Amino acid sequence: MRRMSRVPTNNGYDIGYTETGGGEATPIVFLHGVGSDKSVWRPQLAFFRQSRRSVAFDYPGYGDSDPAPEGTTRDDYASAIISAMHELGIGRAHVCGLSLGGVIAIAMSDADPGRCASLTLADTFAVHPDGEAIYARGVAASDDLRAMAEARVDILLAQSADPAIRSEVIETMARIEPAGYRVGAEAVWLADQRERAHEIRVPTLVLCGTEDKITPPSLSRELTQLIPGARYEPVEGAGHISNLEKPDAFNARVTAISGGVDSRS
Repeated sequence: MRRMSRVPTNNGYDIGYTETGGGEATPIVFLHGVGSDKSVWRPQLAFFRQSRRSVAFDYPGYGDSDPAPEGTTRDDYASAIISAMHELGIGRAHVCGLSLGGVIAIAMSDADPGRCASLTLADTFAVHPDGEAIYARGVAASDDLRAMAEARVDILLAQSADPAIRSEVIETMARIEPAGYRVGAEAVWLADQRERAHEIRVPTLVLCGTEDKITPPSLSRELTQLIPGARYEPVEGAGHISNLEKPDAFNARVTAISGGVDSRS
């Protein structure tokens, strides 16, 4: 069963989500990147539906969500996801976030640690050394997101990426409302969550595509060192959107951490 719908949050707006699977295992929540929406998790929703309830959310201003109010922050995103989990009866979940999604996952862990059974932080960082410049370039180009996507797709993906994936990435980014994109860009690129990362106390897996040029493996290794007990694993041959480019390898790694945590519960 696959359900696409919207769920109210205590922030005063509804956000979109897609849900698959079920059963008694701890659910898994997926959080997308700044140039994407919940649809990027299609390979994971199809895979994990076999073993557990799986939910991919949109942020405010993305996908099927209401627009993001002026002044929305990364902590507002985190609050909205936590509220949506509560509305859907998800008290605790494995949280898997890519890029901006990893930033939001860290913010969620800080705001409500009990919600997170584990964290998978993919192609992300605690602080990006070039974040301000990336943010400025993104905002300057955000009035035409299709043109931005076409210009950036070869940087986002490994050069060996399937042409169908390239097309999907462009079409997904082109659907984002510019105002929503600018909120997301500020939330990710201007983040500095080094102190929050150091306070994480749940099992954490840090993943990064070996060909990621946007958030290179060095940033993932730095993030791993900040989080007590975290483990770093590369996703060979993937660029920045590792879950979409190498879904089998990505799914295997997420299965290992979620299954391992569940077996100890």
